[in-house]
Formats: sequence, structure tokens, C-alpha cells
Amino acid sequence: MHHFVVEIRYNAHIDEIAKLRPAHREFLDTLYTKGIVLMSGPQTPQIGGIIIARAESMEELSEVLKNDPYQLNNAAEYIYIQFDPRNYQKILEDWIGV
Repeated sequence: MHHFVVEIRYNAHIDEIAKLRPAHREFLDTLYTKGIVLMSGPQTPQIGGIIIARAESMEELSEVLKNDPYQLNNAAEYIYIQFDPRNYQKILEDWIGV
């Protein structure tokens, strides 16, 4: 399993983002349930957001996130950064797969 930081950069006006946000959060809730997303939230200032996720590959995660309402409406671009956790708090051992 690989781990990712996904940076979301808004392409649309903040009013459009606000309209899509409830559907975006519902979509993310399904990924929390599936164990794909560990955490997510908006950046400050509101220029985008961050998702911490895991998947078998970047391609797999990208395919899943294509269904995010922000992407479906061309309201944001997603930048994927893959990393391998080496040091982490014990509370994350189950998530990391130790």
C-alpha cells in the first residue's frame, strides 16, 4: 500500500466551490468508510485543500478521485505526491500497516 498527499488547487471562483463543497464532503465520506482517506481539510487561505490517502498506486487513487465533484465540475486540479512513511506516531500503525 502506498501513501499520498493530494493537494487540491481550486480553478473555480470560491462561490462555485462553496456550492460543490457539500457533495465533495459526501464523496470524501465514502472514501473514509472504504479506508482510502485518513484525513482531509481546506487550506488557509481558501485556495484549495489537502487529502492524506492510501492506495495500491497513484493511478488507482487518481481514478477514484476523478469522481470527486470538484473534478467532475472542473473546479479544481489535483496534485499527487507519493511518500513512504518511515516515522510516525504509534496511533497510525494500523493505517500504515505495521
